[in-house]
Amino acid sequence: MGLHADLTASADAGIWTDAEPLMCCAVVPEAPNVATFSFVSPSGAQFRYEPGQFLTLELPVPGGTVWKTYTISSSPSRPLTLSVTVKAQPGSVGTRWMLDHLKPGMRIKATGPAGIFTLPRREKKKYLFISAGSGITPSLSMTTYLYDRGTDIDVVFVNCARRPQDIIARQRLEQMASRVPSLKLFFIVEEDDPYRVWTGLRGQLNQLMIGLIAGDYLEREVYCCGPEPFMDAVREMLIALGYDMEGYHQESFAAPVKTEAQLPDLDDLVPDESAAASVGFARSGVTAECSETDTVLAVARGAGIVIPSGCTFGVCGTCKVKKTAGEVHMVHNGGISDDDVEDGYILACCSKPIGAIEIDA
Repeated sequence: MGLHADLTASADAGIWTDAEPLMCCAVVPEAPNVATFSFVSPSGAQFRYEPGQFLTLELPVPGGTVWKTYTISSSPSRPLTLSVTVKAQPGSVGTRWMLDHLKPGMRIKATGPAGIFTLPRREKKKYLFISAGSGITPSLSMTTYLYDRGTDIDVVFVNCARRPQDIIARQRLEQMASRVPSLKLFFIVEEDDPYRVWTGLRGQLNQLMIGLIAGDYLEREVYCCGPEPFMDAVREMLIALGYDMEGYHQESFAAPVKTEAQLPDLDDLVPDESAAASVGFARSGVTAECSETDTVLAVARGAGIVIPSGCTFGVCGTCKVKKTAGEVHMVHNGGISDDDVEDGYILACCSKPIGAIEIDA
C-alpha cells in the first residue's frame, strides 16, 4: 500500500525541473575513487531526459561553490531516480567533495539535463559503444535504456580500464548481458590485479581488437567517450579501417556540448580515394602514382619494389622503412616505436601517402 501511494504521488507530482533541488538517496562505491550517487526529487517528481545527457551539479565545497558537469549514468526508463557516477582525479575538488561528504538525505542544486550525445529516436541500429575509464557513463545509460526497452538490442560494449578493479559497473553490465545474448561485453585492461586471474583482453585498444570484437563494425553506429587522446586514437583506427565517420559520435567528459553549434571541429586527416598521390622510391629511382587510400606496401608491390613484410597489420614491424619526404596517414598496432616515428620511419603496410612522398627503398 505504501509503495502504491508513493508511485501515485510521484505520478501526480509531474516532471522534475532544475528549479527543485535533488536529494541524495544512495551512494554506491564502484571502484577506487569512484562512486555512483543516486538522487530523488523531494516533491516526488519523475525524471525525464535522453540517455547520454548530462547534469551540472552545484557543489558547496569549502572556499566557494563549484559547478561540475557529469553524465547521467542511470536510464530514463527508470524515472523515479537519477544517478551520476563520478571519479576523482588527482587534484579534483568538486568530485573529491562528493566522495567525502555527499550522503543520503543531503540536497544539492543542479541544472539540466542537457546534451546532444544521445541515441537516435525511433531507429533500430546496431551499436558499438567504446569507452575508457569514467567515459563509460553515457554508454552505461544507453545500454540500460536499450535493455529496459527490450526491443532488438544489438550492442557491442567495449570499455578500457587500467586494471580490472577499475572497471565501473561491471557486475551491472554482466547481469544485463547474461539475459540478452545480443549484448556483448568486452573489457580491456592494461594491468592485472595482483593475485587475481584475468582472462580478458590486455593492452591498449587497436585495430585488430576492433576487428575481433566487432567484425561487423562497418555496419554499426559508434559512440565513443573518454580522455581526448583516447578518442583521437579511436577515430584514427576507424578512419584507417575505412569506417564511414558519419556514423561516429563522441562526447568529451572534459567539455560536453549542449548544441550542434558547440561541437568541436575534429579536423581529422582522412585519406581520400579520389585524391591523387605518389610514392617515390629513392634508391630504385622509381615514382609510382596512386591514391591516398593505397598503402605504401601495396604501391611498392605494384611497382615491382621489394619491401620485406610480415603480418601486414602493423604489428611485426618487418616493413619499417625511412620516409625522407612528404606526409603519410599511419595507424599501426604496436609495430613501431615513438622514437622511430620521430626519426621519420613508417610501417609500409599501414601507411597511406597524403600527396607526394618519398621513401628510402
